[in-house]
Amino acid sequence: MDLANLAAFVAIAENGSFSAAAGHLHLTQPAVSKRIALLEAQLQARLFDRLGRQVVLTEAGHALLPRARRILGELEDTRRVLENLGSGIGGRLSLATSHHVGLHRLPALLRRFIALHPQAALDIQFLDSELAYATVLQGQVELAVTTLGPDTRPPLRAAPVWRDRLQFVVAPDHPLAQQPRVTLEDIAAHPAVLPEPDTFTYGIVAALFAERGLAPGLRMTTNYLETIKMLVSVGLAWSVLPQSMLDAQVIALPLPGVALERQLGYVTHGGRTLSRAAQAFIALLQQDHEPV
Repeated sequence: MDLANLAAFVAIAENGSFSAAAGHLHLTQPAVSKRIALLEAQLQARLFDRLGRQVVLTEAGHALLPRARRILGELEDTRRVLENLGSGIGGRLSLATSHHVGLHRLPALLRRFIALHPQAALDIQFLDSELAYATVLQGQVELAVTTLGPDTRPPLRAAPVWRDRLQFVVAPDHPLAQQPRVTLEDIAAHPAVLPEPDTFTYGIVAALFAERGLAPGLRMTTNYLETIKMLVSVGLAWSVLPQSMLDAQVIALPLPGVALERQLGYVTHGGRTLSRAAQAFIALLQQDHEPV
């Protein structure tokens, strides 16, 4: 089985089209189509159905996909093992990070990494934290630097690096900002704008409300914290933001006895051999570790 054909198959399955896969692989679309035709001929099975512009996996394609990922993952793992036998740090570091962590925590670390290891190539994907976890689990990236989930299970491994303190925030002219004392019940009576309910951050906020028999009333949701901050600043709703994002556009609502925070850190796959580049980047993360 030709590995290049197998890589084309996985690229189409993950990107949803032949043209997108061609762009991902830096090939022409006819070249990708030829690889799939050869693979289908070799396996004597149709792998994709073309429904108009949409490409969907057949039953055979669904059966092949996890096995193809495993084969390509083993090959990549072997390449890294052999690469690590050499001296120096080069090769490619595949990294997933959330938008907030990538914008507010990583720039200085990336600058140091590039200065220390100019031969290493960075491949960075900006993803929601939950999707970043999934890309590590599926072997698509070596590590993710993101918000850590409440329960990271094997084969994934999570290591905290930063404590991200969270604050309830409103616009300066919001009704809650005019109250001398604010309770969680007061906040629950006003609409909120928060990340999607299936995110780690929403789970932290929802758990706090649930302890009091309350629930946040969502006006709208978005996973981009910069967008949330803008919506709060115009008085649309209250929200919860990292303390590091607070400025004159929003004000914090002090709640006695309430201290919210989330852990930011990195996630790796316990069964994967990390490249020297990934090991070097983790060493920089560990140097930046904030004690609990």
